Amino acid sequence: MSKATKIIAPILVIIGAIVLVQVMVAGKPAPEKKESSQRTVSLHVAPVVKTSRSIDVETQGEVKAKNQIPLTARVSGHIIEISPDFEEGAAIDSDTLLLKIDDTDYKAAVIRAQARLAEARVALERELANEKIKKDTWDQKKGDTKPTAFALNKPQVLEAEAKLAAAKADLKEAELNVERTEIRVPFNGRVMSRNVGLGQYVSAGAVLGQVFSVDVAQVRLPLTDLQLSALRLPLGFEAGEKNAPEVLFTTNIGRSSHQWRGRIVRTNAAVDQNTRLSYAIAEVEDPYGQAANGGAPFAVGMFVNARIKGFEETDAWVLPRDALRQEDTVYVVNQDNKLNIRQVEVYATTSDEVFISAGVHTGENVVTSAVNNVFDGMLVEPLTASSTGTDAGVVSKL
Repeated sequence: MSKATKIIAPILVIIGAIVLVQVMVAGKPAPEKKESSQRTVSLHVAPVVKTSRSIDVETQGEVKAKNQIPLTARVSGHIIEISPDFEEGAAIDSDTLLLKIDDTDYKAAVIRAQARLAEARVALERELANEKIKKDTWDQKKGDTKPTAFALNKPQVLEAEAKLAAAKADLKEAELNVERTEIRVPFNGRVMSRNVGLGQYVSAGAVLGQVFSVDVAQVRLPLTDLQLSALRLPLGFEAGEKNAPEVLFTTNIGRSSHQWRGRIVRTNAAVDQNTRLSYAIAEVEDPYGQAANGGAPFAVGMFVNARIKGFEETDAWVLPRDALRQEDTVYVVNQDNKLNIRQVEVYATTSDEVFISAGVHTGENVVTSAVNNVFDGMLVEPLTASSTGTDAGVVSKL
């Protein structure tokens, strides 16, 4: 076999094999084409219902005293007396002597001030007499020149009057210092803490303890924009006697649930820059007395839940809370069982329901199931869920 034949023969074999494969592929019948069909998804739906209800709002807050102050000493000295009522948690009246600072030095200062006052009065009388004498002497001379004020003793009289006024002020200050040795508060309240003991020396400005009034307790309640709108409370609102929204406060103490009633008295005029929330101030009268009603007091420092009652009923479409999606959208299933992604206007939300002011219509079905990868026109097999709604007042939570 020649050298050329050895080279050409393998090439011809490879070419023949390629041709054979192509002939076999061409003779193979084409695969049967299937028409594509859209898969139907089974989803739970709920009907859209229009209702008219009062929109209550639920939030939380901490009870604080309307007036809480540090009790400070205004004079220095040793504490020589402490009232038995000046103890943590004790009730105090506006006339209760909480503690007394040694007033010996201050009473001595009063005596010295009284002496200086008497001297100033004598000095004034002397200068007034000198003024009269100098005036009479000048009048007797009947000279042509006009006398100066100094010649008539007028500046001396003014100086004596000023010294008399200063002496009176010194006496008043000395008497006030004696009064300041007795520490009282101008309201009925409770002692939060006591920082001093009997015999201790305190300086002016030292904090002796903390006290708070018990006439009114306050709660600062955070509210979202939707909740303010639902309650129809503007920023900077100040309540009158008839338009103060009622608030029901509740909390659990041990195994018992307790309730107190109060009112919204105002809202802040600005939005909190950190939380972007607005705040309403609620008050409860006589938190340790009448508000307790024989039970637990509305105690300072307690964390409470607050339910603010809406003023009037509002018309809105109500949906289950699960029907609301991100960016205020809902999935509506039409009569052809096709899904439509729709933007809505949310009026208020609760843990169970959402209230819509626009974007849906009565009788439409909205999807309540969790579903991903939805698109307009998607076929849906609606599964109707049983309604668990109630006619009770609606509560909007933060």
